[in-house]
Formats: sequence, structure tokens, C-alpha cells
Amino acid sequence: MSESEILPQAAAVADCSARIAAAADIAALVACAAKARQLALALQREEAGAALVTSVLSRLNDAIVARVLALLEPRFRLPPARWCWLGLGSEGRLEQTLATDQDNGLVFSASDDGEARGLRELFLPFAQAANRALAECGFPLCDGEVMAGNPHWCLSQSEWLENFTAWVRTPEPEALLNAAIFFDLRPLAGDGSLAAELRRALSELTRGNEIFLRMMSVNALAAPPPLGRLRDFVTAAEAGGTIDLKKFGSRIFVDAARILALGAGIAATATAPRLRQAALEGAMAPADAEAAVHAFHALQGIRLAAQAGNVDAGRTPGNQLDPEGLNEFDRRLLLDALRQARTLQQGLKTRFHIDT
Repeated sequence: MSESEILPQAAAVADCSARIAAAADIAALVACAAKARQLALALQREEAGAALVTSVLSRLNDAIVARVLALLEPRFRLPPARWCWLGLGSEGRLEQTLATDQDNGLVFSASDDGEARGLRELFLPFAQAANRALAECGFPLCDGEVMAGNPHWCLSQSEWLENFTAWVRTPEPEALLNAAIFFDLRPLAGDGSLAAELRRALSELTRGNEIFLRMMSVNALAAPPPLGRLRDFVTAAEAGGTIDLKKFGSRIFVDAARILALGAGIAATATAPRLRQAALEGAMAPADAEAAVHAFHALQGIRLAAQAGNVDAGRTPGNQLDPEGLNEFDRRLLLDALRQARTLQQGLKTRFHIDT
């Protein structure tokens, strides 16, 4: 983007942020959320770059979540206990696109299990109201019910730590799936020190834990990039000859970065910083980290462009893409990005001695 294009968009983002902070009710936030998505679309169309688009959208969505909670809190008799609303998944990584649902949780302080049960009953109505309000704002309820309004994810600090410990020590399929969602946690509202304490404890559990990291790698390798030997892409016939750019594209980079970060005790949750810091920790070569970051951003850019095309056509934005519809340049870019994803997976195989 040129300076003449950046300045008006920066002013529009600042204005949207101010409107979110001043919103007097949920209805006003619904309008702000729609505006945030329009701004993200505008940035995408002006070729601002995937890193900027997802960062701006995620930060505006953060502000919407915080304001929703601030508006709802006075309506409920919350206990005088510390609490923190957690952003998980893509929200925790600051990598939200135009196709996103809710992934959140709530952590609170409690002296013992009995107090935790009592406090949970007080926090749940508040969390459930927040989930409904966020759905009104255009963030669909999570199909897997990974939301703070679910009693399973409205937990005391010690209960969260018990879950983390169990998932790391017994890395069964469900535990690995949970780790892929919950280990990208980030505080969005409330007492952020609760989230910081969880992250510190998580780092102690995973740093250098070769068995757990190897199991996470095996799980990540179950979704290889859709590259064929006889043709460029392997598409899904049942999905109309398309590629899922999230499951078989960006997720490969996200999973690898998470594994490397957890193994090295890296605090960052976003994919690009994780990869770069992993290189600083000696977990991968700096040149390889930069190649992976550029490939990830390129793939995210193609994904955002496809979602913008869905919106323009009056369809719900998603992650499916027909590679035959790409121009020659973007087709080559997608191929190169997916080849880099394959290289990243090969690095995991080598690092953890996985023979597949």
C-alpha cells in the first residue's frame, strides 16, 4: 500500500476503535463489528498484506470482546474473585480472518475445588451471555463448544492446570486436539496475570518434553499439504475439486510453529514470531524460518482473497479454494507456499525421528 492509501485506512481503524470503546450497548457493537470486517476487506483489496489485515481485524475483534464484557459485567452479580477472559485458537494467535467462530474460555481464582464449583455457577451466566452477544456481533458459536459459557471451559486456575498437565502427560487424540486450541491462549479482558501464570506453567510442562512434542508432531503430520506427484495439486473430489486452505495450508505452519515454541519455552502465540524466535533458539535455521514466515503470509493472503471473493459474491466466507480459478502468478505462489509447508513438516519428521 502507498502512503496515500495507508493514512485514510489508519484513520478509519482508529475511528472504529473509538466507536467500539464508546459503544453504549450490544446493538452498537454489532454495527462496529460489521465495520471492522468492512475495514479488513478494504485493506485486503488494497493489498495491505495478510499480516496487517489479520492483525488489524484481530485487534478490533479484541476490542469488541472487551467492550461486550464491560457492558455485560454490571448486569451480573460476579463474585469478588480474579477472572480473565481467554482468547483461544486464531484469536489467541492474532490471526483471525473473515471466516472465524468463537474460541474462548474463562479462568478465575479459587482457593479449592469446592470454591471453584461455587464460583463457576456465578460466572457461567455471565460467560453464556457474552457468548450470545458475540454471536450477535457476527462471531458464530463454536460447533465444538469451545467457549467460556461451557462449564468445561469456565475453570479455576488450578483446574486449567490440571487439564494442561493431563493433556501433556497423556497425549491421546483428544488431548492433542485440545492442545492445538488451548495452548494458544491470550488474555482479552479481566486480570491478565491469571493467563500469564497459566502460560508460565504450560512452558514448564512442555519445554524439552520430547515425548509430548513428538506426539504433537505425529498428529500435525496427519494433514500433509495437497501436493501431487503427477499434477500440481491434490483436490478433494467430494468438495467440488477444492482445497481447504486452512486444514491443508495455514494450519501446517501454525502447528509446526506451536510445536517449536512449546519445545523451546517461547511465550509468543502468533505463528510468525514463534517461527522467528524458534530460529533464535536454534530450533531451526534463520533462513528456513524466514522462508516459512513468507510462505505462511502468502498462503494467508490467498486465503483472504478467496474469502473476499466469497463476500463479493454474496456467499459466506470460507476456506475452500478451487486452484483452477487462480491466475498463473497466484497459482505458482500457492504451489511454492505449500512446498514450503512440506519442507516444514519434513523438518518435524527429522527433528523428532518420525518415519511416515
